[in-house]
Amino acid sequence: MKKMNEQQIQQFNHDLLDWFHRKGRKLPWRKTDNPYYIWISEVMLQQTQVNTVIPYYDQFIKKFPTPEALADAPEQEVLKSWEGLGYYSRARNLQKGVREMVASYNGELPKNKSELMSLTGVGPYTASALMSMAYHEPEPAIDGNLMRVLSRVFLIDDDIAKQKTRKKFEKLASDLIVQTEPAYFNQALMDLGAMVCRPKIADCSQCPLNSYCRAYEEGVQLEYPVKSGKAKPRTLHYAVLILYDEQGRFLVEQRPDTGLLAGMWQFPMLSLDEYEDEQQQQAYSRERFQCSVEPPKDPFSYTHHFSHLIWKLTLRIGRASSQMKLRKRQRWAAMSELDRFPFPVSHQKVIQWIEKNRPLHT
Repeated sequence: MKKMNEQQIQQFNHDLLDWFHRKGRKLPWRKTDNPYYIWISEVMLQQTQVNTVIPYYDQFIKKFPTPEALADAPEQEVLKSWEGLGYYSRARNLQKGVREMVASYNGELPKNKSELMSLTGVGPYTASALMSMAYHEPEPAIDGNLMRVLSRVFLIDDDIAKQKTRKKFEKLASDLIVQTEPAYFNQALMDLGAMVCRPKIADCSQCPLNSYCRAYEEGVQLEYPVKSGKAKPRTLHYAVLILYDEQGRFLVEQRPDTGLLAGMWQFPMLSLDEYEDEQQQQAYSRERFQCSVEPPKDPFSYTHHFSHLIWKLTLRIGRASSQMKLRKRQRWAAMSELDRFPFPVSHQKVIQWIEKNRPLHT
């Protein structure tokens, strides 16, 4: 990796920030200096595209305009506001961290990085982003966009999946960051990586850093960054059970408080990997719900992707009795009540199917 001298660093930053001020994205959280709002945006942006986040961010800060409002809210209300955004542990950790901030720091986000990282859900990246964007401290925020851009500019061959490589990028970015405009530096590299220096398409003719970029010079842009392959997601097969009683209410249940989709609501699911044939599935349904289940007249199947799992889902329908003994986290809900519960996207699709295909035979 070839180092830059002070004059080159100044010119590098001039070219980068000039591009950013002309071409950078105009995002709502960049219009505020409220650390609490910036924190919300950073959490929402984790593993989620910017265009998806914008309406959620706007609605969330209206519903929870202060740290105290979020700290005092019931968890189910917070999850409902997060519904559809995915990765729901982010919402729970954000609320827990905000409660800690209210209790320990009088509702104000700490200005010390180590204190920031003591809050639930705040890791090195989020802490650095908050330090630079909320408090204008020269802290580089190391994310995938930044590593992709700098790995191409400096032709860095190290595996970005390794922690020691991230340390290398921290040192490099610390040497490059503009002391007077650290937030703009981080945001500029993020935008450049999102808009120009993308993973599979590098629009080098539009890049303000092409005169510095060694990967561009050697024609190997798309070979960087170097990243070791991750494990292939595991595929699980489920039948989603639409069980309704004589009043036309649907059986819904809340997932455990820990683990995947913790605390969210869903329709009961039957593992088709565990109960492979029709006879086993019917036996399970009769034992568990005192009814049989069958596919709808027009079978409906769909796929839902998590970062580490793939769910293959199909529908089964059955009429159960309101006298059926319910488990602790189950309840009957009328169609009009379903929107009160936070459902993950995988089960919102079931609600949409029910709305489209009603009435059920009761």
